Amino acid sequence: MRKLIRVWAALTMVLLFAGIALAQSTARLDGLILDKDGKPYPEVNVEIKSVDTGQTFKLKTDKDGKFVQLGLRAGTYTVSLTKDDFKYGPEKVPVDPMKENVYRMSVKEQMAKSVAAHPEEVKKRAEEEDKFKAMKGHFDAGVAAMADANDLQKQIRTAATADLKAPLQEKRTADCQKAITEFQQAEQGVGAKEVANHATVWQDIGAADECIGHYDEAADAFQKAVDLKPQAAYYAGLSTNLANSAAAQTDPKVTESKLADANADCEKALALDPAAGGTCYKNVGIVLTNKGRQKDAILPLQKATQANPQDAQAWYLLGSALSAAIEPKQEGEKMLYIIPPGTKEAYQKCIDIAPNTPLAAQAKEALDGLDALSGGADTTISKKKKKS
Repeated sequence: MRKLIRVWAALTMVLLFAGIALAQSTARLDGLILDKDGKPYPEVNVEIKSVDTGQTFKLKTDKDGKFVQLGLRAGTYTVSLTKDDFKYGPEKVPVDPMKENVYRMSVKEQMAKSVAAHPEEVKKRAEEEDKFKAMKGHFDAGVAAMADANDLQKQIRTAATADLKAPLQEKRTADCQKAITEFQQAEQGVGAKEVANHATVWQDIGAADECIGHYDEAADAFQKAVDLKPQAAYYAGLSTNLANSAAAQTDPKVTESKLADANADCEKALALDPAAGGTCYKNVGIVLTNKGRQKDAILPLQKATQANPQDAQAWYLLGSALSAAIEPKQEGEKMLYIIPPGTKEAYQKCIDIAPNTPLAAQAKEALDGLDALSGGADTTISKKKKKS
């Protein structure tokens, strides 16, 4: 009996030691992460990965910047940390079940080490940051100047007399010129690899040049933006300024060439974004209409209404452009007027889309005028009646 008791006692001790050995085969890793100010860094993504097996554990730090990972076998692990733009690691960490395993990482201390180890890189980074701040300062100043110019444009439109408009226009021109200068300074500060930023600034330079009527310079700026990053909005700016430049030419061949380029750029905008392409064609039509070149405006306005068939203004402008192409024709003693196909339909579309607007009222007047022309006009010279 005593022998049996001794056997059971020995077996119990073996099992006890086996349990202790099993418990000691895994370990825990306690971590603490501090931010750049030396304060606890919460919600940091922590990835712990075994170098030997590849087994991975993922967790986050708590509000005190701490984390705990249980069940780690003896070996070497890598710890990687990420949060938003912050990244650190992987850093190798040994784990021993027989020891207390503590991992601590301070962003502040790491930054100090980096400064000490790589002073030239830190200096370069600081210079780049200063350059960026200067660039952004010029860019923001340009944006502010253009905002003022746009506000002044609204005031100019509502000013009652030329005497009131003149000082406002002078101030607007100064704002636009300031914007050009600031944007040019900003462009010089944009990094060589920042293609999108270069394109954005060139677009803004183009808009500022357009603001003061420098249409060729504006077209060149928009062309640079297009070359860097083709976008519908950039093509629209390019085509509008080409149209403005074309309208100011005295050489018919130059005018024709620039108008062809303007329409071609709108077609490229249309391929990228149909709505923006339609607006591009409409803007070209508006420019040509305002410059008294209604016949040249017909094609872009037709394209505009095709792209945006619910644009009442585009339909009205198309009707006006077609009306300008009405040709008189003498037949016997009657003058007939050849109305281009689609003229009445364009005005009617405007009325159907926006029936209760001033634009629709103007379209109705235009239709009444066309109806009056449709019958022609008698050109017979009346003879005086003889006195009885």
